Amino acid sequence: MPEDLTRHMRRALRVAAKGAGRTSPNPMVGAIVVQDGIAVGEGWHRAAGEPHAEVDALRAAGEGARGATLVVTLEPCSHRGRTPPCVDAIREAGITRVVAAMRDPFPKVDGRGFRALRAAGIAVEHGLLEDEARRLNGGFVSRVERGRPFVLLKLALTIDGHTAVPGRRYLSGKRALREVHRLRDRSDAVLVGVGTVLADDPRLTVREVRGRDPLRVVLDTEARTPLGAQIVRSRDPQRTILLIARDADQRRVARLRAAGVLVATIPRAEAGLDLARALRWLAEQGVNTVLSEGGPSIATALIREGLADRALFIVSPLVGGSGPRLEGLPEPRELRGSVTRRWGDDVAIEGYLQ
Repeated sequence: MPEDLTRHMRRALRVAAKGAGRTSPNPMVGAIVVQDGIAVGEGWHRAAGEPHAEVDALRAAGEGARGATLVVTLEPCSHRGRTPPCVDAIREAGITRVVAAMRDPFPKVDGRGFRALRAAGIAVEHGLLEDEARRLNGGFVSRVERGRPFVLLKLALTIDGHTAVPGRRYLSGKRALREVHRLRDRSDAVLVGVGTVLADDPRLTVREVRGRDPLRVVLDTEARTPLGAQIVRSRDPQRTILLIARDADQRRVARLRAAGVLVATIPRAEAGLDLARALRWLAEQGVNTVLSEGGPSIATALIREGLADRALFIVSPLVGGSGPRLEGLPEPRELRGSVTRRWGDDVAIEGYLQ
């Protein structure tokens, strides 16, 4: 594959990432129209229901698209959903060649887009930077192929492994807090347990950076979330989701529903809710990515049950912490492809668990 197309595909991946946290249940997609090695139009999918990346790029290119190559991070769609099929727009624009990073695993596409393009006489190639494209859309791929969102587990720790220090609301410093809020902005949902709600009364919003708030999801087996909690009294309580047991106290459930939050029932497991079923329920609502900000109990359960895909540990230069620790795993787990960063005085260690 010519080097210039690799360069354009890298640009398409960067452009696609602008849609992080905003496109679900759709994937993030970027597209570049290339004429004689020069980009003459680019676009990305901004939100579900808005034009797809291919259409956005073709509009930007105008007549420059005729006879050009379309570099796109995902197989163009061939079915009518909220928007018309992209293959029709590609054909009508006069594109003669499509270079895609990966096949779309969504059953209504899944190779049909490539076949429709070839049937229209358009040359098709795919596989350029496929690994990078799959990583970019890890959430979409996970939801479609595994029936659950991609889960990033975040946990702040002291040097001695505790998750709290007496007299401090936050373990991490300002820089780390900004980075966590940036992750919230890029995630569809943030997940905590009711213990975090009772102990900290968090807002679970994006405040340290400009962005949009994710869905707020609470694992609350017995429906103990207080009516006065900030996530209930927020300006948009309908974006707070409480996952409870089917046999939770119905009077408390009724009061929470009356307050405007969404309450969904999940089967019980040995200790609390069935986490796999909880994640499956979120996937059914179109959630691609989940940022787990729960405590060590939830973190341990997610790792033990193989439901955490990536982990981010923020270690603060503090000793003598208090509270529970991340323990109880049957065996050590290695973070694959781990990276380490300095965020002010804190050290962030991040890598894949799966």
